[in-house]
Amino acid sequence: MQKVTSGLTISLDGFGAGINQSFEKPFGDNFDSDLLDRWMFAEPEKDRHKKEIDAILDAGAFIMGSNMFGPKDRRDTPGWKGWWGDNPPYHAPVFVLSHKERDPIVMEGGTTFIFVTDGIESALTKAKEAAGDRNVKIMGGANTINQYLAAGLIDELWIHLVPVTIGMGSRLFEGVEDLHLEPIEVCGTHIVTHIRYEVLK
Repeated sequence: MQKVTSGLTISLDGFGAGINQSFEKPFGDNFDSDLLDRWMFAEPEKDRHKKEIDAILDAGAFIMGSNMFGPKDRRDTPGWKGWWGDNPPYHAPVFVLSHKERDPIVMEGGTTFIFVTDGIESALTKAKEAAGDRNVKIMGGANTINQYLAAGLIDELWIHLVPVTIGMGSRLFEGVEDLHLEPIEVCGTHIVTHIRYEVLK
């Protein structure tokens, strides 16, 4: 059965990014991305968390917000194709929520960025169709995930909780009310706790 899943690395106080995000500081002035994401990239920690890393990209289609695709001063320019180089890790259609129409961008490895200007539900409909029998993954950032949570459109939420605080920025669950979660899996190490929740309807 096709599911809509989402996951985000957050600080103990709930932030997925800091303030003043830019090309030079994609996660913001007050956000040390090495502290929050080292579980995914640093050896030997990366090997210990391989299951969770693989799960992040295990989907038939993806959805992301425009700020995740690129900073404000880059994302709408013709030459900007995202942060990930010529061969992004998605290898599937990626639907980017946008206020500006733009032709799809075909990348190496099967990734195509498709820009959707008519809202989150339209993007989800397109992503479900593109994914076939596979899951759809809402990649982020926090604001995008919050919109889908508030609309009741996410089936599973995966939180990667790291033991630092940020203080301000883009916070998960901001503006999301009456949310009920059932933990279905918990694991981790000293640098991150992985919690997989079912979102109860």
